[in-house]
Amino acid sequence: MNNYKKALHILLGLFFVLMAFTSCKEVKKENINNLLVKGMVVSDTLKWSERMILSEIERFPKASLLDFREKPRWSYTNGLVLSAAARVFEQTKNQKIYDYIYTYADEMIDSTGTIKTYKLSNQNLDMIKSGDVLLYLYPKTKEERFLKAMETLNSQMETQPKTSDGGYWHKKVYPYQMWLDGLYMAEPFHTKYALDFVEDKDKAQKIFEDVVLQFDLIQKHSRDEKSGLLYHGWDESKEQRWANKETGNSQHFWSRGMGWYGMAMVDVLDFLPENHPGRERIISYLNQFAEAITKVQHESGLWYQVLDQGDREGNYLEATGTSMFTYALAKGVRKGYLDKKYLEVAKNGYQGLLDNLISVEENGVVNLNKCCGVAGLGGNPYRDGSFDYYINEIIRSNDPKGTGPFIMASLELNK
Repeated sequence: MNNYKKALHILLGLFFVLMAFTSCKEVKKENINNLLVKGMVVSDTLKWSERMILSEIERFPKASLLDFREKPRWSYTNGLVLSAAARVFEQTKNQKIYDYIYTYADEMIDSTGTIKTYKLSNQNLDMIKSGDVLLYLYPKTKEERFLKAMETLNSQMETQPKTSDGGYWHKKVYPYQMWLDGLYMAEPFHTKYALDFVEDKDKAQKIFEDVVLQFDLIQKHSRDEKSGLLYHGWDESKEQRWANKETGNSQHFWSRGMGWYGMAMVDVLDFLPENHPGRERIISYLNQFAEAITKVQHESGLWYQVLDQGDREGNYLEATGTSMFTYALAKGVRKGYLDKKYLEVAKNGYQGLLDNLISVEENGVVNLNKCCGVAGLGGNPYRDGSFDYYINEIIRSNDPKGTGPFIMASLELNK
């Protein structure tokens, strides 16, 4: 009889364990079903960084079509978003994100290492940015074609036309011009390539000198002593209609232009050797930059499209520049380049984005609104760099020049 009772107890115990296990499975299944019923594509339980990159993947299932493209293209916006994606993958190990990054390189680099849609002869600094994707993938994959493509991009840097004092032209079609954008497009790649792939120490040192020189020259030619802000472009020839006939500078302080510059400084410092004398100069430029942009931050935490003209009709609080400033300041503090007071400035900027410019769809997809779509100088049709020009360029949601920096700012602030 005792044996019978023991057996009964064991069977009852097993029954309750089985019921509990089934119940847990049912709960999990119910949670998944709830997500499906709600049509959730991106879970709102994730951090903002992962939510945004998964939203980008939903919007642009092929990374080669980022930036609302109809045909695949090797361009800087792809490199910007995918560099941000790589940082998210390193934290989350979400394979979907890595596959998104890899597929871009796989599609755009053929078996010989040729970069599709890229022309070396254009000498366009924008095209260097996606080289960051290859710097990330090559150590993981050891695919020779990725190395060859990087060598091609480095050869562009070695032959890039320069101003009389050594500043890289932004593009061959923009002769004698340095733009703030160009420092972010090219210098982080050039510095890391020299660090990891140039075995000749003298050659690597020459590249480091060239990189630092670009920051020295931008400070010399483009910085306004009174406000501390930097003009978008500088024309050595002073022939462009947008250029001041005495200084060669464009007319205004454009938010994203300065955003590119801030990101360039904090990212180049990741790779410039600790003992390089140029480090301290770049850190000093970063501190001047932080002080200047803090003075023109709006009470909402955001920054205006034209930085110093906040009270002027038509100006607006803009997402891409704000995301870039937030990232640059937060990283600058974390790395010890900036005083801790700037962390509050960054946090205010980030909160301003969440409160005013971020919206979430019913399916969980995250949108970043009020992004300036594009802005440049010269070209055809001609862009005159006037106030009216900057405020009247297209404004759209989810421009990659905003989503990429928003992801990086989210990571820096661990939001």
